[in-house]
Amino acid sequence: MLAGVPEARAAEEVYQFRTQEDPTKPPDAAVCAAAPFETTVKLGASIYVPKSRERDGKWVSRGEKSVGSATACLRITDTRFPAGQQIPAHMRFNLPEGSFTASGTCTLVSNDVPVAGLVLAGCALKLVEAPSGYAGGTVSSTSVFNPGKLPGYATGSNYTLYVYRAEAPKAAGAKAPAP
Repeated sequence: MLAGVPEARAAEEVYQFRTQEDPTKPPDAAVCAAAPFETTVKLGASIYVPKSRERDGKWVSRGEKSVGSATACLRITDTRFPAGQQIPAHMRFNLPEGSFTASGTCTLVSNDVPVAGLVLAGCALKLVEAPSGYAGGTVSSTSVFNPGKLPGYATGSNYTLYVYRAEAPKAAGAKAPAP
């Protein structure tokens, strides 16, 4: 029944980077205006690519040269930041490959580790906009939010962008490449 139907495929690409709030990279107001919720917090950040050891993945450098910028748009309504609370999030990452926009939620994990007032979270976002040639994907993070500007702690995240690059369908009868 499906003979002659082209097989649709997409190549996977994975990007790992970190963001750090940066006063020289203000948040893009247009990104937050496009969020599917009313934004109460807007953050601008620089994007860095860390270097890690091959044997265990531990970072040996946090990445010193910015490779792009990011805007985070959040809806925060409870400034006690209780663990378990879900925060709507809408973000854009401007990378050398182009701009990727994602929406979803961040779940607050803690508001007192390693010190009271520092907020730890994990975000799960669906890619809603991508450069031409991409078919969609997901973005996840481990994030630190320092709303009280506690000394010695920065607001930023470590992200994994998992994206599919669209490929042309294979012609009917074409064989898949050998593994």
